[in-house]
Amino acid sequence: MNRWVIGAGILVLLVFVVLLMVRSWRARGRRQADIALPETAPDALSPALVEHDGFYVATTRSGDPLDRIVVGGLGFRGRAVISVHREGVRLEIAGEPAKLVRASSIRDVGRATWTIDRVVETDGLVLVAWSLGDTDVDTYLRVTDDPRPLVDAVRTITTSAPTAGTTTGEQTID
Repeated sequence: MNRWVIGAGILVLLVFVVLLMVRSWRARGRRQADIALPETAPDALSPALVEHDGFYVATTRSGDPLDRIVVGGLGFRGRAVISVHREGVRLEIAGEPAKLVRASSIRDVGRATWTIDRVVETDGLVLVAWSLGDTDVDTYLRVTDDPRPLVDAVRTITTSAPTAGTTTGEQTID
């Protein structure tokens, strides 16, 4: 009898913790209701300049790599196909409609070492700094092979020149 009571208590505690996690996630989404939703990528884009398989890691507020953006399907990590077109960067995150980061909204591109819940080798992440409506955000991507062609392709489609050697905390944009 005692084991059943302890087991039921543990089960109730686990359910309570999961409900708190769901409540917190939804509260974060409500706090970010003022952030514009990312654009769904159209079916017809120019031919890809470069395409990589990899991982979508996170999108955070610019300068705050611990404040994850959860609206518009950007809240969860996942496998992704990242392709660069003249129109912008297309993110095909598993389980989500493809997103398009317009070239005109990209502020910079570079490399980073860490973001929320992910630390990798030096410069192991690709950091795309862009504007999501009125909010400046940073998107972190992890590609399975050499990321230099991806970074170079994004630089070619941006309208403004990248700022060389800008450093913010632990992340470096070169």
